[in-house]
Amino acid sequence: MKEKVELLQKEVKEKLAEAKDLKETNELKVLYLGKKGPVNELTTYMRGLNVEEKKEFGKIVNELKQELSSAFEEKIKKMEEDILNQKLAKEKVDITLPATKIPVGSPNILEYIIEEVESVFMSMGYDVVDGPEIEEDKYNFEMLNIPKGHPARDAQDTFYIEDETILLRSQTSPVQVRTMLAAGGKNPVRMICPGKTYRRDADDATHSHQFMQIEGLLVDKNISLSDLKGTFDVLAKKLFGENCETRFRPSYYQFTEPSVETDISCFICKGKGCSLCKNSGWITVSGAGLVHPNVLKNCGYDPKEWTGFAFGFGAERLAMLKYGIHDIRTFYQTDLRETTNFDRKEVE
Repeated sequence: MKEKVELLQKEVKEKLAEAKDLKETNELKVLYLGKKGPVNELTTYMRGLNVEEKKEFGKIVNELKQELSSAFEEKIKKMEEDILNQKLAKEKVDITLPATKIPVGSPNILEYIIEEVESVFMSMGYDVVDGPEIEEDKYNFEMLNIPKGHPARDAQDTFYIEDETILLRSQTSPVQVRTMLAAGGKNPVRMICPGKTYRRDADDATHSHQFMQIEGLLVDKNISLSDLKGTFDVLAKKLFGENCETRFRPSYYQFTEPSVETDISCFICKGKGCSLCKNSGWITVSGAGLVHPNVLKNCGYDPKEWTGFAFGFGAERLAMLKYGIHDIRTFYQTDLRETTNFDRKEVE
C-alpha cells in the first residue's frame, strides 16, 4: 500500500508540473484532492488493517494530502501573480491626471464666524458662556428692564410656550442676567454668549424666525463708553481689516443707558459711498451701550459702585457683510451649490 501512495504522489506531481494554466491546475486539484479523488480513496484500504497499521497508514495519507495541497496552492499563487504582472505590464496608468476629488464636510459659515469672534474676545480675557434656549419671562424681559406691556413682549415678536411665563428666548441677554446673578453682585464679569434666538419674523432675504446672536457683557468699576469703543475697535479690525474705522451714534434700548448704534466704515467703497452702505460710507453692525442701572440693580450689583457695557449683533449679519452673502436663507439651506462656496478652506 505504501507503494500505491508513492505512485500516486509521483503521478500527481508530474501532472502538476505539466499544467499550463490556472484553469488546468484547479481542475487537477479537484480531480486528485476532491472528495471522490484518488487521494481520499486511499483511506478505503484501511478497512482490513489492524490498529497499528491503520495509525501508520493514516499518517502517510495525511502527509500526502498536506504535501499535495501545499504544492497546488503554491503553483496557483504563482500563476495568479504571473497573470497580474502580465496585466500590469500591458496596462498604463497616467499619473499626471488629477485624482478624484472627494468632497469633505466643513463647519457652517456661521460656526466659523462665531469661532472667529470667540477667538478675538477670549484673547481679551472674556469667557464664552451658554444658556437655555427655553427661557423664563423674568430673565428674557423683566430683569432686563423690559416691563409688562412693552412692545417687545408682543406675541407677534415672541414665541410663548406656556402663557407668558415660558418662551423661546428672543435674545441671548438672559445668559448675561444669569451670569451676573451667579457672580453675586460682588465680582467683575467679562463674557460673550453666542447662541440661537427666536422671533416671530417672516422669513425673507434679510429676516429669519431663527438666527444666531452674539452678545457680550463687561461689568466692573469705572467702565465707560470709551472702554466699549476700544473693545469694538479691536473686534472690527480683526474681522474687517486694520483700516476699518468705527463710530457710535445715539440710540435707545430698554436695557442700556446711554445706548448707541455701532457702525464700521464701508470696506467696499472705503467711505466714498456704494450700494452696500447706501451711499453713506458707513455700515451699522450692532447695538450697544452702558448697562442700565436698573439691570445692574436687578442682578445684585450696586449701580453707584459698578458699571458696565453690553453689546449684541447677529452672526448672520457679520457673515453676510464679510463674505458678500445677500440672502440670510443661504445659511440654512442644504443646496451644495450654495454651501460649498463657504467651506472653511475657502474663507480662511
